[in-house]
Amino acid sequence: MPMRLMSINVLKPGMVAGKTIWNEAGHPLIQKNVVLSEGILRRLKQLGIQYLYIEDAISDGIEIEETISPEKRTKAVKHITSSFNQLKGLNSSAASLVLDKQSKAIGELVDDLLNSIMKSDEILTVLTDTLIYDEYIYQHSFQVTLYSVAIAREMGYSREELKTIGIGAMLHDVGKMIIPTDILFKPDRLTDEEYEIMKQHARSGFDILRNLHTVSLLVAHCAFQHHERLDGSGYPRGLVEYEIHPYAKIIAVADVFDAVTSNRVYRKKMLPSQGVEIINAGKGTIFDKRVVDAFNRSIIHYPNGSVVLLSDGRRGIIAKQNKDNAAMPSIRIFEENGTLLKSTYLINLEEQLNVIIEKVETDYLPNAE
Repeated sequence: MPMRLMSINVLKPGMVAGKTIWNEAGHPLIQKNVVLSEGILRRLKQLGIQYLYIEDAISDGIEIEETISPEKRTKAVKHITSSFNQLKGLNSSAASLVLDKQSKAIGELVDDLLNSIMKSDEILTVLTDTLIYDEYIYQHSFQVTLYSVAIAREMGYSREELKTIGIGAMLHDVGKMIIPTDILFKPDRLTDEEYEIMKQHARSGFDILRNLHTVSLLVAHCAFQHHERLDGSGYPRGLVEYEIHPYAKIIAVADVFDAVTSNRVYRKKMLPSQGVEIINAGKGTIFDKRVVDAFNRSIIHYPNGSVVLLSDGRRGIIAKQNKDNAAMPSIRIFEENGTLLKSTYLINLEEQLNVIIEKVETDYLPNAE
């Protein structure tokens, strides 16, 4: 089904939804093929949806598929939600006992996600606006797991190492469960004092996880160190490059990328390409160079169906990913010098040495529409 990624702000009644949007319970909120009305658009904005896939002629024949199916994603987020919620209000030793009993199921969940990623030869595609959730932390834990495992696979880690990294990523924020809920779920920006309390989640996570008998101690270090930075500017201990475990360096990148490309109450999400720029700006200074290079090769930069403006003035739509270079996809050109072409053509950005993507245009509407 042809689909184009568009900003909610330019959608008009009569347009047709190209993808189903699900809630945490696995129920569809907006079905694929539904004709959008004023009421539906208003509801989508209330839910914080920023982008929607729309059926249109420009994107005819372009395939858009997530690496992890919506059903599998919903099941995983439900499981994380259930596991984490059981820890609320407990001290670290009581939380360790509860989590120990759940560790087998968490390991199986990571195995299941690993199987999906290992089977796919494509770049990891995660469309965050296709699942609407009430509490960011659970979806975040799921997505950081996917990103971390994809990066680690690209770096050549073994299956056993990937599983440990996956469990470490899934549980990296578990310490937040013993942060007071009024701070954890505060809808506004935290005060300096509240932020200091929130920062304690890294140490709290370590205290919970190091007492587990059923998972590697490295999982505890993933929680402890995922906010540490190469230059010593991170927390809780201000570690520097050689003091930070390689697994934590991977999760640090995945954590920041998901944070900036996800909706928050106080800040709108960035597009994947903008999140990639944030990560690359910290390459070699706050983020490990090898990790960032692997991230660039394994995580989608420009989702299929995105309209882009090229540096030579041409417009096109992302048609196909380049699995060897995520920054250089194939683009279907449909406009030159502001004029829509009668016949489109495909270019591989990797072969266009003097052309770069200037910007993603989710608000683009051709004159014909």
